[in-house]
This record gives sequence, C-alpha cells and structure tokens, in this order.
Amino acid sequence: MDRNPQFFRVDDDMTGIPGPARNLIGYGEHPPVVRWADGATVAINIVVNEEEGSEKTYPMGDGMNDEMYEMPWHVDGQRDLAVESMYEYGARAGIWRLFRVFDTAGVPATIFGAAVALQRNPAVARKIVERGDDVVGHGFRWSNHYEMNRDEEREAINKAIASITASVGRRPVGWYCREMSVNTRELLVEEGGFLYDSDYYGDDLPFWTTIEGKKHLVVPYSLVVNDARYIMGMGYGSPQHFFETAKATLDRLRHDGDNAGRMMSIGLHPRITGNPARSDGLARFIDYAQQFDDVAFMRREDIARTFIEQVPAE
Repeated sequence: MDRNPQFFRVDDDMTGIPGPARNLIGYGEHPPVVRWADGATVAINIVVNEEEGSEKTYPMGDGMNDEMYEMPWHVDGQRDLAVESMYEYGARAGIWRLFRVFDTAGVPATIFGAAVALQRNPAVARKIVERGDDVVGHGFRWSNHYEMNRDEEREAINKAIASITASVGRRPVGWYCREMSVNTRELLVEEGGFLYDSDYYGDDLPFWTTIEGKKHLVVPYSLVVNDARYIMGMGYGSPQHFFETAKATLDRLRHDGDNAGRMMSIGLHPRITGNPARSDGLARFIDYAQQFDDVAFMRREDIARTFIEQVPAE
C-alpha cells in the first residue's frame, strides 16, 4: 500500500464506513462571535459525571469490575471491594462536598447523569432539582455504547430518558455517553427530543451538523481540564496541577486573539474531585475565575440555547 499523501484520494476517506463523516475544517480562521450570560466572552461549564452505582460490577451481573480506580491494580474473576468502595465514596461523601463547593461559590453545574446512578441515590436527584442544575443523559448505566448493537443502544437511550425523567422530573435534552458508537448521534436525532449532544472533543464552540437531513447541535466536551487525569497516566499529580491547567485554559481563552468568545468545560467525578484536597483545587479555580467580568459560569443547556439564539441553524 502506497502511503504517500499525494496519492490519497480525499473522496475515499469515508467510503463504506458507518458513522458521521469527519470534519477537519470547522470554523477555521473566522469562528462566529458569541457572547454568553451578561456579555461574557468565556462560558465555563462545570460538569459532574454522576456515575457511582451504575458502573460495571459483579453485583450488577457484569462478570467484571470497572478499572477506573486510584491504583493501577485490578481483581479478575471476583468482586473488587476496593474499587466498589471508591465509587461508594463518590456517592456517600464526594458528591455532597462538590455541592457545598458550588453552593458556597454560587455557581451552577451540569450533571452528566447515568440513569441508574440517579435512581439509586434519590437524595442526590432531589438536590440537583433543588439547585436547578441541568441533567445530561449519560447512559442508562455507565457503559460503553460502542459495545452495543444499534437496537441495544436505542433501548438503552430510551430507558435512560424514562429513568432520568422519573428521577428529576424532566427529560434530558442533552446527551453524552461513555464512549459513543457510530450509531449514537443518528439514534439521538431519531428519538427527536434532544437539543444537542456532547459526544465530541474537537472544538471550543458549539456547532451545527446535519444528521439524516436534520440540523443537530453539538456542544463539545473536553478531557483536558478533567479530573480523570488524577488517576490516569499523563495526568495531574496534585490539586495545584489541576488549578494551573484550569487557570491557563481560562487565561488563554480570555485572550485568544480574535474576540470570538469560547466555552470551557471542566469535567469532574464525585469519587475523584469529591476528595478534600482535589475539591480545594476546584474551589480555588472557581474563586480565581469569578474575579473576571468577561467570564460566566453557565449550565450546558443554557450554553446551547444561547448559541442557538445567536447562531441559528440556517
């Protein structure tokens, strides 16, 4: 096979391959000029991934343990009580510490809610409703959608919608699953009730795409200012590293050179940033960001609706 780029035919890039076409162009040099709440140029969206109790475990019949754990060890062939208890920390203590940080600072959050996690912890669901945070569908359980066939994934999406609606009294209008499949976005558009999805990491602004002839909004997410990097390779060694990365991200977005405006995603997990030291790093960053008049903390749904108002699909 000749790998010389001059012999690569661009029109062959997606031939016969399922899923959305790739878009390497985006907004290019001239993104739309967007202003957020109170005229801000940067919208910060704090995301709490509420997954605890929905992850893969032996007690839930999965025949395996989830491996997103503080230590690089895992147990095969039987329950891993250490991993289970780490997730339980997030549900029992960590989520409440995060709520206290948000309440003290007076900032909203977006909950990427796995339906079963909310179902198993109704006190958390009630607190979300009390605070007015928006809930994004994060799957029926915290499981990879690429492992499902199309019919299985459709069923999982529908079950998630029904369960989340029962837990918080309102259906999710946004979606972000654990590792999307090539069918995910088509199934969301087919279902018809979603304003946007966030299964994308390729931009700092929302954008429109066309799925099955229908306009569909994508509100990107990010894995850079994301606390999973505390427990994964090439990540944060301390809360100071998290703070420095978040601060540098915000500083650059505020002075990005083109006045277009951007959004900034912060990804959190109750079992990770819910720990005291890490939540302190988060609180220090919120305090830093709140000193600027051109920065607004916003829910993801509000970011989507604000963008639609200023950059309609047509």
